[in-house]
Amino acid sequence: MSAILDDLRARGLLAQTTDIDALSAALGAGQVTFYTGFDPTAASLHVGHLMQVLTMRRFQIAGHRPLALVGGATGLIGDPKPTAERVLNDPSVVAGWVGHIRGQIERFLDFDGPAAATMVNNLDWTSQLSAIDLLRDLGKHFSVNRMLDKEAVSARLATGISYTEFSYQILQANDYLELFRREGCTLQLGGSDQWGNITAGADLIRRVEGGHAHALTTNLLLKSDGTKFGKTEGGAVWLDPALTSPYAFYQFWLNSDDRDVPTLLRYLSFRPLEEIEALEAETRDKPAARAGQRALAEELTTLVHGGDQCVAVIDASRALFGQGELAALDAATLQSALAELPRAAASRPLPLVVELLASSGLCKSRSEARRAVQEGGAYVNNVRVADVDATLRAEDLLHGRWAVLRRGKRSLAAVELD
Repeated sequence: MSAILDDLRARGLLAQTTDIDALSAALGAGQVTFYTGFDPTAASLHVGHLMQVLTMRRFQIAGHRPLALVGGATGLIGDPKPTAERVLNDPSVVAGWVGHIRGQIERFLDFDGPAAATMVNNLDWTSQLSAIDLLRDLGKHFSVNRMLDKEAVSARLATGISYTEFSYQILQANDYLELFRREGCTLQLGGSDQWGNITAGADLIRRVEGGHAHALTTNLLLKSDGTKFGKTEGGAVWLDPALTSPYAFYQFWLNSDDRDVPTLLRYLSFRPLEEIEALEAETRDKPAARAGQRALAEELTTLVHGGDQCVAVIDASRALFGQGELAALDAATLQSALAELPRAAASRPLPLVVELLASSGLCKSRSEARRAVQEGGAYVNNVRVADVDATLRAEDLLHGRWAVLRRGKRSLAAVELD
């Protein structure tokens, strides 16, 4: 088996392929042009998309040529959802999302050199496709019976599915056909939930061009409880720093469940498997150190947001718990770190610290807050508060606006001046 397929299998990534011997031979014989599609259904990709983006990166590192398709056409329709009809977004909104998502994907791929990546947009050819062409040249190659077998379609038969969503499979298959013709693309990658769409494209290439094309899917990124990874109580974890700050992104990985760490490291890290196995063992034997989570958080934050941002959020994490200088943090990093904390508002004249401890929720009442101070367990900006009648001082306000409250070793809250 080719080295890249060996690596995917060893990491537990490999879900399904068409003829694996033929695919392995093709990958071993020389450079293969492959593609993965991303539909713009929001203004940003989220961490669930990292599986496919990073799999593309793995193939490129192995010497193969990636085509990153952003679906300016299919994004106007949407792959069928299992439970309800998709909301159709305005074309101008989708066009804006296409541009933004292209910029995000470009962070992960090399656009120079012998395996230079190319960005493509399926609106370029789909917009030229007439209704007659769709029905005569494409539709005649699709069996309605097979299309009905697709899980997302069959799940909707009881409640109803529009022809718009039903036709999505034809358009995605046509993308593969067009890239086969235009770019010599012979491999499509995707998540295992895309298997039906991908094999439909390979079959269309065989029927129309008499060509041979391959399909490969990776396992979905799921939590140990079987739910989709990348969702929190606050919603998706986005790759756009304006939607999910670098600090919150780092903390998301740092707070991963110990049970998920082995899978996350194997799926998302580029570390050698021997190093991953050592991190797995350390996480298992010394869970409080969170070695696997820290390694993953640092690697992915650097990949998505850059090394400087990763250093800044690590500094912020340490400073919040007294292992660094809060005053040394820049305003943007401090603000994003404090955004994840419970907060209390302050106005002038500045209030008593015990009032802030109570209003922030660190203490249930002012009397409990007074006891916390008396017992030496209350801090402002990591400095212990010794006087129960102490007020917040102007010099306590970081960047003239914020202060950090701490009760004990781990309970934090933010104070923001109105």
